[in-house]
Amino acid sequence: MLRSLSTGVSGMKSNQVKMDVIGNNIANVNTIAFKSSRVTFKDMLSQTLQGANEPTDKFGGSNAKQVGIGTSIASIDTNMNQGALQPTGRATDLAIEGNGFL
Repeated sequence: MLRSLSTGVSGMKSNQVKMDVIGNNIANVNTIAFKSSRVTFKDMLSQTLQGANEPTDKFGGSNAKQVGIGTSIASIDTNMNQGALQPTGRATDLAIEGNGFL
C-alpha cells in the first residue's frame, strides 16, 4: 500500500515540475530572446517480481516481470533554436543570426 502511494507521489512531484516549467514558458512568451524549456522524465527504480526463465523442451522462455516504483526528472532542457528576428527601427539594436550568443 505504501509503495503505491509513494509511486503516485513521485509522479505528482514530477508533474508539478513540468507544470512549473510550462508556466515559466508562458510567463515569458513576450520576453525578447527568451529560450523556452522542456522537461523529460525517467523511471526511478523498478522492482523485479519474477526473474526471466530460459526455454525448455516443451515451453518457451519468459521475460522478467518488473513493476515501476516511480518517476523522476531526467532533465530540463533549454530549446536553443534561433527565434525570429524582429526589426526595431533603432540604430543601436542588434541581433546575431546563426550560432552564437551576445
